[in-house]
Amino acid sequence: MPELPEVETIARALAPGLVGRRITGAEVPDLKVLAGPKTKAAFRKQLLGREVTAVTRRAKLLLVELGPRPGSPDDGPAVLAMHLKMTGRFHIARAEEPETPYARLILPLSDGNALVFSDMRRFGTARLLSPEALAAWDFYASLGPEPWDMTQEAFHAALGRRSGPVKATLLDQTVIAGIGNIYADESLFAARIRPDTKANALSPAQGHALLAAIQAVIERAIAARGSTIRDYRTPDGVEGGFQRQFCVYGKAGEPCPRCGVPLVSVKIAGRTSTFCPRCQK
Repeated sequence: MPELPEVETIARALAPGLVGRRITGAEVPDLKVLAGPKTKAAFRKQLLGREVTAVTRRAKLLLVELGPRPGSPDDGPAVLAMHLKMTGRFHIARAEEPETPYARLILPLSDGNALVFSDMRRFGTARLLSPEALAAWDFYASLGPEPWDMTQEAFHAALGRRSGPVKATLLDQTVIAGIGNIYADESLFAARIRPDTKANALSPAQGHALLAAIQAVIERAIAARGSTIRDYRTPDGVEGGFQRQFCVYGKAGEPCPRCGVPLVSVKIAGRTSTFCPRCQK
């Protein structure tokens, strides 16, 4: 599933081709994508004519911010919240391009292009909400702080409230938003912390090192335009590059890049976690 760096890359890449354009239509080849409104007619009615004002991200959600509908004086702005799930992809299609395989949502734009959401496994969802409804959405409201918005004190306090493995804590989106399996493993390696260490057993110094590692790893991943393991591509159709910088993720049995000891893997919170048994304590 795309994590924070991948969705941030997508938002930055889409913004130049979307901001300032109006949505002139809404084609929904697969009704399953609509999480609200759940009918094609209602979804299209609520979208039509709105201008894209910004493309942003919160946690692993892509947010397309929209102005009011023209000719509706009592109408306010809206937000199209997209969750890519496992295989969701976006690109801006030119008018002459052939039909996109696995297209689930197609939004024609005022410049003749179209925003296309494709999703081979059909898990991705689209929600059109007012800003107030977005803030009240239980999933959105439950999200923890972004990695850069968390202070060392708040992070250590959050760890102190969790008795489970620190890896599971990092994957919990209510604690800190946007981190998945890849960046949890890489951050724990950078901070020299075993993934199965109890979160509330970490010292203040370890908590400080871990938050700093999370921020640094994610910044590097964004600079590399994310990580491509299987399906992820940028809106330009190219792979991310951070997978070439992995130290531990997916490398069980290979030598640790620090000490040479073979990396090992365990299951934590249902996910494979790879670490160095010597470097990570």
